[in-house]
Amino acid sequence: MEFFDELKWRGLVKDVVDEEGLREKLKQPITCYCGFDPTGPTLHVGHLQQILLLRRYQKQGHHVIALCGGATGMIGDPRPTTERQLQSLDTIAYNVESIKKQLQSFLTFDGDNPATMENNYKWLGNMNLLMFLRDYGKYFNINYMLNKDIVASRLDSGISFTEFTYTILQAADFLHLFEEYNCILQIGGSDQWGNLTSGCELIRKVKGDVKVFGCTSPLITRSDGSKFGKSEGGKSVWLDPERTSAYEFYQFWLNTPDSDVIDYLKRLSFRSPEEIMELAKQQEEAPHLRAAQKALAEELTELVHGKDGLANALKITETLFGGDLRSLSAKELKEGLFDAPKVEVEEGLTLTDVLVTSGIAKSKREARELINGNSIALNGEKVRDTELPINKEVAIENELVVIKKGKKSYTVVTFKD
Repeated sequence: MEFFDELKWRGLVKDVVDEEGLREKLKQPITCYCGFDPTGPTLHVGHLQQILLLRRYQKQGHHVIALCGGATGMIGDPRPTTERQLQSLDTIAYNVESIKKQLQSFLTFDGDNPATMENNYKWLGNMNLLMFLRDYGKYFNINYMLNKDIVASRLDSGISFTEFTYTILQAADFLHLFEEYNCILQIGGSDQWGNLTSGCELIRKVKGDVKVFGCTSPLITRSDGSKFGKSEGGKSVWLDPERTSAYEFYQFWLNTPDSDVIDYLKRLSFRSPEEIMELAKQQEEAPHLRAAQKALAEELTELVHGKDGLANALKITETLFGGDLRSLSAKELKEGLFDAPKVEVEEGLTLTDVLVTSGIAKSKREARELINGNSIALNGEKVRDTELPINKEVAIENELVVIKKGKKSYTVVTFKD
């Protein structure tokens, strides 16, 4: 299967500027780029598809450029609804540096085919208004811009001149990278189609009869229509280990619905089509084993958090689902039980009182019934003492106590100073 055919099989191709021409060009190494706007200090799982697309092109022998929008981020890509809130220069600069570090863990920046990292503030940051109007603005027809989907969708609610001109700045990026690196392909999500075609059009008008291309991929969505990129608790799933732990990251993918998992494997996994089709067969024959979800979770967790991160996620997962809780550190328990209810109590309360205070039981009578009925476990061990004092002596690392009600209901107890 040729590279472009595989991209289509994986669901990574939506709209293309001159598909046949691009197919021919991809038979030899080319240079392509994808842009990332620094609207925040970290990327999230919604960015993974484009990051990994760059990685696919690089592994295929093509030269890739990861572009951080230090200049375009000052404006922000227009949203379908309202204007973006402008951020300070210092904030954007910080975000750019943070995103650069994250991208370096996905792309190879040394060896025979190193990736290139660029920041469009280098060529757009010092551009004055006259240069912008003379060198770029004259090539854009207002009617042409009004027909862009994102602009058309904002005409009723209103769009500022600032956001209206965003597509011109992104087109200027493509032109600069074409001139500097002979970059002939821009890739992006399907919401970037208007910006990609603007860049191709600008290069054609400025440079004459040259061949450049744009290729978008469908945005990842869930089959039930809910937003992709958030955990069941509604938290965003970040690529920054300081914001989303390896365990949380692993669990996000492990909990992928059966209806979505093969699509996600095609788009995000580097497994071969044959391997993915085998996982699809296993999923159909024995969905309860969740082989596809485990394969996806393990591959992506190792990619983002490394081998140690994956090992830690697997250790926490296995322990919480049947192991000895005391084999985990307080830090690991906090990661594994990040979405469990938390309660802070006075040291020395009885187990009965803690069950009521935490809301595990509605009354002392119910609390005693739960304890006597062998339904309560303390740090993984069943307890039958209703008057057991809950203090730092019984806590893991003198810090926290994990109370488990039944098979799956956890509560984390800490102590007031």
